[in-house]
Amino acid sequence: MSDRHRIATVEELRAVIGEPNPAVTLKLETELNGHARAFIARSPFLVLSTSDGAGAQDVSPKGDAPGFVAVEDEHTLLIPDRKGNKLVFGLQNILANPHVGVLFLVPGTNETLRVNGRAELTADPAVLERLAARGQAALLAIRVRVDECFFHCGKAFLRAQLWKPAAWQSAERVSFGRMFAEKTGGDDELARSIDAMIDQDYETGL
Repeated sequence: MSDRHRIATVEELRAVIGEPNPAVTLKLETELNGHARAFIARSPFLVLSTSDGAGAQDVSPKGDAPGFVAVEDEHTLLIPDRKGNKLVFGLQNILANPHVGVLFLVPGTNETLRVNGRAELTADPAVLERLAARGQAALLAIRVRVDECFFHCGKAFLRAQLWKPAAWQSAERVSFGRMFAEKTGGDDELARSIDAMIDQDYETGL
């Protein structure tokens, strides 16, 4: 069904949103300044956005101890890739299309750091050892050449009350075991056994 209110041009978009305050553009940087580097050093979590050659999107979470991402220089980041599900959607995307977006978060901080740039993969042993954690070198590293970076204001986090425990809903486990059992005709016992294996992997495979 056609949407007669569909916005299809930049002019139509600006008619709704308006123009940015010129002062906002002052926060746009083309390199990692001291504030950005300090934020990355405190960050234990990021999301990495990639797309393939046809433009299909993927977003992948990555996390570790604060400062797990290394700043090689003011124009370059090193993001470790560790053991996972081996689907490598994002890594394959980087091989087809180097343009990436990275969003850094720090728990309790409402502002986020956005980095846009071009990525490549490396298996350089020296780099992988630099990114080691828990006695294990990274499997590979994602080197991001920074084109643009800036801090995003905290309105989204404030509206979501993301860092306010009193506003959180009760936690509910995502059961991969139940999902697998439903797809394969398995029973509750199969679901429980798969979830138990995943729990063990979480504990021992970090």
